[in-house]
Order: sequence, then C-alpha cells, then structure tokens
Amino acid sequence: MIIGILGIGYGFLTAPKNIDEVEKILAADEHGEHHAKAEAVEAIKMEEAPKVATPEVKAEASAMPSDTLKVKDSITAPAPVVEKIVKKEVKVSEADEHAAHEAHLKHVLKQLQNKPWAALYVACIFFLLVSMGVLAFYGIQQVAQSGWSPVLFRVMQGITAYLPVGSVIFFLFLILCGLHFNHLFPWLDPNVVAEDKIIQNKAGYLNFPFWIVRAAIFLLGWNLYRYFSRKNCLAQDEATDNAFYKKNFNISAMFLVFFIVTESIMSWDWIMSLDPHWFSTLFGWYVFASFFVSGITTICMVTLYLKSKGYLEHVNTSHIHDLAKFMFGISVFWTYLWFSQFMLIWYANIPEEVTYFVTRIQHFNLPFFGAVVMNFVFPILILINTDFKRITWVLVMAGTVILLGHYIDFFNMIMPATVGEQWFIGASEIGSVLFFLGLFLFVVFTALTKAPLLPKRNPYIEESKHFHY
Repeated sequence: MIIGILGIGYGFLTAPKNIDEVEKILAADEHGEHHAKAEAVEAIKMEEAPKVATPEVKAEASAMPSDTLKVKDSITAPAPVVEKIVKKEVKVSEADEHAAHEAHLKHVLKQLQNKPWAALYVACIFFLLVSMGVLAFYGIQQVAQSGWSPVLFRVMQGITAYLPVGSVIFFLFLILCGLHFNHLFPWLDPNVVAEDKIIQNKAGYLNFPFWIVRAAIFLLGWNLYRYFSRKNCLAQDEATDNAFYKKNFNISAMFLVFFIVTESIMSWDWIMSLDPHWFSTLFGWYVFASFFVSGITTICMVTLYLKSKGYLEHVNTSHIHDLAKFMFGISVFWTYLWFSQFMLIWYANIPEEVTYFVTRIQHFNLPFFGAVVMNFVFPILILINTDFKRITWVLVMAGTVILLGHYIDFFNMIMPATVGEQWFIGASEIGSVLFFLGLFLFVVFTALTKAPLLPKRNPYIEESKHFHY
C-alpha cells in the first residue's frame, strides 16, 4: 500500500501543469522520429517543387501565338498587389496553425492531467465491483437455497467486507469529479455542455445533483444488504430456529431485484457516460459479466489460500470444482457479450457508434485484443478440462490471468475516453493497482478473522460438508 501511495503521488506530481510542459513532453516523444520525419518532409518538398523548364517546353512556349502571350500578360496582376495578397494569406495561415497547435496542446494537457486520475479510477471501481460481484453471488446462493456453498459463506462475507470501505472512497472520488478536480466526465464541464447539443439533450439525466444522488442510493442499498445479511447469518449460529435464515432469504430476494436494476444504471453512470455521445444497450450486462466472474474468481483464490493454510477443513475438491465451473461458464458468457456488442456495432457501421471501437483498436490495440485472449482463450484452453478444475496450481494460474484480464477490460472501458492516445503504463497505473490491492487484501483478511469460518447453524450446512461428486 505504501509503494502504491508513492506511485500515485509521483503520478500526480509529474503530471504537466501547463501547455509549455506539454510541448516539451511531445518534443521529447518525437525526438526519436525526428530524422525520419525530416527526410519525409524533404521528399515531399522535392516532389512539390516546380520543375525546371526543358528545351522542349521552351520551344513550345516560343511557338505559341503572340496574342496568347499578350492575353496571359494582360491578366497578370501587378507585382505589389500579388505580394500583399501572399503576405496576407501567409499571416492568416500562420495564425490558423498557431491556434490549431495551441488547441491541440490544451487537449493533450487535459488528457495527461487526467491520466493519474483515470488510473486511480480504474483501480477504485474495479476492486469495488469485485466485492460487489461476490455479494451478488452470495445473494444468488441464498435465494437458490444452495446446498453446496454454505461452507463458503464466510469467505464470501469476508470479501464483501471491502464494500463499505470501497464505497466511501469511490463516493468521495465522484464528489471530486463534480467539484472539477479532474476532467474525466466531459458532461460535468459547463463549457463542454454549452457547445455540445447532444450532451445538452441528456442534461436532464446527466447532471451532477441527480448523478451523485443515484450513486448514494446505489451504494447505500448495496451496503445495507451486505450489513443485514451478515448480521442475520451470524445470529443464525446462536439461534434455536431458522428465523434468521428465512429473513436472509427474503432480503436476498429483494436485493437481487434492486441489484439488477441499479447495476445497469451504475454502468451507464460511472463508465458509459465517460463517452457521453456513445451508448450500447448491452453495456450493463457486459460490465456485470466482467465483475461477476472476477468476484467468483476471487472467492476461489481466497478459498485456495485459506485451504493451503489449514483452514476450511470441510471444503473439498468438489466445492473448488464448482467454483471453477462458474469461472469457466461466466468467462464464456462475457465473451458472448463482448462479441455481440462488437459485431453488431461493426456490422451496422454507424459513425457515432463505431467510433468507440475505432479508438480502442487504433490506440489500444494490444490491451483491447489482449483482454479477449486473457478472458476467453486462456480460460477455455485451461478450464475446459475437468481434471484441471480440481488442481490448485492450475486454478491459481487461471484465476490470476482472469483477474488481470478483467482489470485490463476495465482499463479499456475507461482509459480511451479519459486519456486517449496519451496512455502508457507508468507510476500512476502501477501505484493505483498496488494501493487498492493492498487495501483490499488487508480489509478482507482482517474481516475473515472476526468470525468463525463455518456457519454452523445454516440449514444446509451438513449437506455442504458432505458435498462430493
């Protein structure tokens, strides 16, 4: 965490403060290409230079009728007038070039100043949604009255302990966005909105007061469910009947309805609105699949670690196998959504839609297609084998790749809209990952020490203990 804080701080301190610093950065970046560009410019000048008149051309000119030459001479403007026009055009051209260059520098300045904020945002929202994915999976197990998973409930509750911490940090980050500490969300800038008719038409929905109230409702609702479900689960251990279990069933059913609605709106508010001109009706499901499989993978990784340390004695390879099947299945589901969204937009080729993928393919080619390999090709090749779903080192390797791949997926969703082609992996990106990963692990493993790892009075605990196939 300390290394992460240092990296984040370094990223903010080294971000350019004005266009002069941006010009120096761009000049340094272009230094390696200077000679190649100079040669190309020289070649273009040689091609555009007026050709020297050959004897044949001169002969043709002398053979022209004198009347023609007189006409040409008669329409030639006086030299002083031509000189004035040329000078005026040169001045206008230079002024236009200077204005365009300054506008470009301001645009790059905004992107480079966004870079540490965007890196922080990617890490902040990713780890928040990982805990959210675990909470959704836990709610589904409660409503389904699952018999195989109760021995894993305390692991799930430990991971969701990060949700309150992550929610506070994330909410403060959104407030800083609204106070114009950064330019991640273009529609929060009044100057941008004043010149953009499309954003003006969305102002009834995309405005800071309504946006931040929605965020507060979503985060509060999710955390209330997390608090009461854990409270009831712990109370069930000391109860003489199943009253607390039934309460958990009821609130879990209500939570899942609330979650499926708020998750879609959350994906529009917190990610899709970074590109306020672009939209996709599949986007909510796409984001859900990404953090849901990340949450399940985290459950598997934490379980394997605790098992290696001698805890969770009732967890066996059948439980691990089931978690691995979910990792495999949701990875395929994510790929289905990725391909559906990409293929439909590519095939329709509507400019305002296809620009989303054009930007990512042109400037983020490696992470964009790399995420597909890590989130689909690798899990398919590894987890399709039944035996591999029970081997610890294989699952650790597959889980690491899946988590890293979906982190890159969130990177692909956020960075192109906020940083554009100025992206690179630097201190901000590495520091943000290290800080939030350290905070996540600290909170989760601290929470796991606060309660017994076995919910002994769950009605299905005996079935879960003896789950084998």
